[in-house]
Amino acid sequence: MKRPLILVTNDDGITAPGIRALIDMTKEFGDIYVVAPDSPQSGMGHAVTIHSIIQTEEVLIEDDTRKEFSCSGTPVDCVKLAVSNILPRRPDLCVSGINHGSNSSINVIYSGTMSAAVEAGIEGIPAIGFSLQDFSYNADFEAAREYIQKIIKQVLNNGLPKGVVLNVNIPKLPKEELKGIKVCRQADAKWIEEFDKREDPRGRTYYWMTGEFKNLDKGEDTDEFALSQGYISVVPVRYDLTAHHVLMELKNWDL
Repeated sequence: MKRPLILVTNDDGITAPGIRALIDMTKEFGDIYVVAPDSPQSGMGHAVTIHSIIQTEEVLIEDDTRKEFSCSGTPVDCVKLAVSNILPRRPDLCVSGINHGSNSSINVIYSGTMSAAVEAGIEGIPAIGFSLQDFSYNADFEAAREYIQKIIKQVLNNGLPKGVVLNVNIPKLPKEELKGIKVCRQADAKWIEEFDKREDPRGRTYYWMTGEFKNLDKGEDTDEFALSQGYISVVPVRYDLTAHHVLMELKNWDL
């Protein structure tokens, strides 16, 4: 039997420590192809490149035992190109990350890491996005190795329902303080943004965005609560954004 073919991507760039760690954690489960941005693409969400060309280049970063390609496009571009042009066949799994920084709650809609996983889900490929609550370049990704590999193994063994991908967030804790995994829902949280108005040396106005994260959810079944208690959160995410529970109400409107 063929070993599973696994696509690895991210939004922090192909040389980021997070993706290098994820490659190492994943390689025992199958044959690895890496297609990732050639530079950081954080916060790109589900953006695609439509007004300029996309360039890819095969690269050798660590060894020659796998195929790796850098891409000038967005994380979603990386997945699209991998599936349509680069990989020898459809992958059995797509893993995205490990992101430097949390993608819990509302952050999932801004995240390039999760958008890459969602794009794989749109293609019918089981996919997982991994994120660590640590923006540091030298973040400790190894602490969660056991749990990351457990999740990957379960998805390979069991698959995922059509249209569903997993959003996995890991608290910034040493290995001995990680309590385990909690399957939960996305918290009701948001960013309260402010734009600092400034002026450049030529007198032109520009803005620098700042913000404060607000968790508005008091539930104990959310990703934010799980992370605060030292658990790795696993949230099943779907790309169908239809508010199904509102359909009947709207049908009763005088439209």
